[in-house]
Amino acid sequence: MDKTNLPHGWKVYAPLLVLLAIFVLLMPRSGKFNYDYKKGMPWMYETLVAQFDFPVLKTSEQLQIEKEQASANVIPYYRYSENIVNDALSALRATSLGKYDSLKPELPRIMSAIYEKGIVENISASEAALDADNVIFVQRAKRAAEVPVTEVYTAESAKQRFAQEVSMLDGTCNADSLCRYSGIYDLLIPNLIFDRQTTDLVHEESVNYVSPTSGVVNSGQLIVAKGEMITSEIEQLLDSYKAEYESSFGYSGPRVLLWIGNTLIALALVVILFLSIYYTNWTIFSPGAFNKYLYLLLIFLISFLMAIFVEKADPSFLYLVPFVLIALYLRAFFKKRVVLPVYIISLLPLLVFSHNGLELFVMNLVAGVVAIYVFMFFNKGWQQFVTALCVFVSLLTVYMGFRFIDGIKGFNDYTTVFFMFLGSFLIVAGYPLVYLFEKIFMLVSSSRLVDLCDTNSKPLLELAHKAPGTFQHCLQVMNMADAAAKAIDADVPLVRAGALYHDIGKTVNPQCFIENDSTGTNYHQGLSPQESAKEIIKHVPDGLALADKYKLPEEIKQFIVTHHGTTCTAYFYNKYLNAGGDPANADDFYYKGTKPKTPEQVIVMLCDTLEAASRTLKDYTPKSISDLVEGVVRSKMEAGQFENADITMKDLNTIKEVMKDYIQQIHHARVVYPKRNLPDRHSRPDA
Repeated sequence: MDKTNLPHGWKVYAPLLVLLAIFVLLMPRSGKFNYDYKKGMPWMYETLVAQFDFPVLKTSEQLQIEKEQASANVIPYYRYSENIVNDALSALRATSLGKYDSLKPELPRIMSAIYEKGIVENISASEAALDADNVIFVQRAKRAAEVPVTEVYTAESAKQRFAQEVSMLDGTCNADSLCRYSGIYDLLIPNLIFDRQTTDLVHEESVNYVSPTSGVVNSGQLIVAKGEMITSEIEQLLDSYKAEYESSFGYSGPRVLLWIGNTLIALALVVILFLSIYYTNWTIFSPGAFNKYLYLLLIFLISFLMAIFVEKADPSFLYLVPFVLIALYLRAFFKKRVVLPVYIISLLPLLVFSHNGLELFVMNLVAGVVAIYVFMFFNKGWQQFVTALCVFVSLLTVYMGFRFIDGIKGFNDYTTVFFMFLGSFLIVAGYPLVYLFEKIFMLVSSSRLVDLCDTNSKPLLELAHKAPGTFQHCLQVMNMADAAAKAIDADVPLVRAGALYHDIGKTVNPQCFIENDSTGTNYHQGLSPQESAKEIIKHVPDGLALADKYKLPEEIKQFIVTHHGTTCTAYFYNKYLNAGGDPANADDFYYKGTKPKTPEQVIVMLCDTLEAASRTLKDYTPKSISDLVEGVVRSKMEAGQFENADITMKDLNTIKEVMKDYIQQIHHARVVYPKRNLPDRHSRPDA
């Protein structure tokens, strides 16, 4: 692919058009409140006048105070008992008053009047509430009404009232003694029964239902003047106006303009995504990487959907959504130079469409960068909780920074902090989806590559057992390739895995290769150069067969077919020519692999050749090592092995310098220890 031209083909642009259509269909259908403001800052726009009536919303602090006040006021709930009243009146009519029986016709009237107002139970819950300024609920005939506590009786006050009324009927009698000894006092029992369950229920409802508004601003009323400093009161008015605007009056223009606006914003997001991929790793647009391309678009779509749907449901839940997972999902399959730009763009819908979008954007951006770095060290088992904790600390730090800017001295928004804490640890629960994506899109995650590098894996154990020389060669190539990959910011786990498995095909016929010949016999003795070359070249298809057997990923297979590319088995080819062979049959001496396409494949090809060639040097001076490295790289370039590779001359020069230093270090001169002169056997040790 020519990097000077934009990628072409339906496979590149068709998914982008689908993504664009999804964005346009799901974007909000109402306009956005196009004013940015903050308490303590001047109003930078024209004077704002209310265009419609709207309620003033209480702040969270005001609501909390009112709920606490409502929680402190418990209104008792009582049920009026007709049965108690009827039983008491019946018993009163049957009571004998002796010489005062003439008063009996009037007594039911007095008792009925007392019971009509009601007698409450003498229990602690009701007595605590029966202050002069309080009320109680009384339910009678399925209807409840508030009654001042001054209008009801306790058992004691009811007796006093009854005695007073009797005294007024006949001033000559001792009313208190008459009522006590005749048992009338025993009939004055509470007919207002305290209902604990209903009291608690009504109390709970009163606490939960605190009006969210505190007044109304009428149309035409001034909200804020241009240049006026935004105080807490003005900020409350602006928040209320914004909420009403976006919920009821968000867009009043032609609907076609709204669709056009949404389309332009969606197009901008898609174009930015496309260009970020193009400028960070244009090979993702190649046909062989189509699965990676689709995966990138899916991750971007997931981020968009989370921002849009959670915002519609409840904006406060955006603090619960683990957007940092997007960064980790990207890091699992792509290099860092791709991950960060795509992650930033994936957060743009959060910035554009969400309340507190700037705050959420910065919080998740910082947390995502921290997660990308920390996850390199803490990515297995319980260690992922360390990453989650670091993410939570990052989110909380930025969040508190915004709160300090807002001038909030006392902090009580513990719900948001809890959401951030829970969302951070949802990362641990959500990360295993990487393995599902790996299966669906046929990708290879960095975790899988690390597992493949375990030398206790079955294919590597078999290589070490059957071809120990080749196994040691692979280990050396891996270490060399690791150093080179780090120097040019290549995919280190991929390079290490590719280097370990590139010669796995030698397991099939290990004695064919000199590094495994421990007996001193020459496998190629008696074979023609063509036959020897054929046996040597065969380790590439043998390697592919073993890769299929052990279900190695396609990315690893590419190292098997590219580590020799289309080069020549020079030793046997030269031997063939020196014996008078026909150059027309040279094809028998060339590998039938493919030329490297990625920097990682170039690194393994060079390290494979240099590790073997460095063993042939007679001395390891800086000049001889430099000549060896320069000669190997030059020969590969002259053979056209790098013509399809996405690698620059700058990277090649860096690799060469790393290889020179590495070979020099592993073949540095050793200190010769002097031999000890043995003392004369007749001399004393301390002589």
